[in-house]
Amino acid sequence: QVQLVESGGGLVQAGGSLRLSCAASGYTNTFSNYAMGWFRQAPSKEREFVAGVDWSGGTTAYADSVKGRFTISRDNTKNTVDLQMNSLRPEDTAVYYCGASPIGSVPQPKRIMYNYWGQGTQVIVSS
Repeated sequence: QVQLVESGGGLVQAGGSLRLSCAASGYTNTFSNYAMGWFRQAPSKEREFVAGVDWSGGTTAYADSVKGRFTISRDNTKNTVDLQMNSLRPEDTAVYYCGASPIGSVPQPKRIMYNYWGQGTQVIVSS
């Protein structure tokens, strides 16, 4: 059973930084075959794509709202994927979820392409 566990959320002031991490375990296939992504869901809103990375870590994709501020990276030796978030804004407040997609060749911006999700970690950005 694949498990994804997020960590690193918390409360931060606007302009500050946080680093989220997602640890993966239980893969019957190797972690490095999967594209990984970060999504977020604010209250009363749909879960939305934030950032994604292909199987190798060589190709990334970002939502327009976070481009230039967030960076996704992965370490296939540790089965982890991180999201470095800088210049945080109050509108970044949400529960952040890590997801795994078996279509590993490109970053996946669509929720439907993911078959594994973590439990989420809360990020609150105060103004």
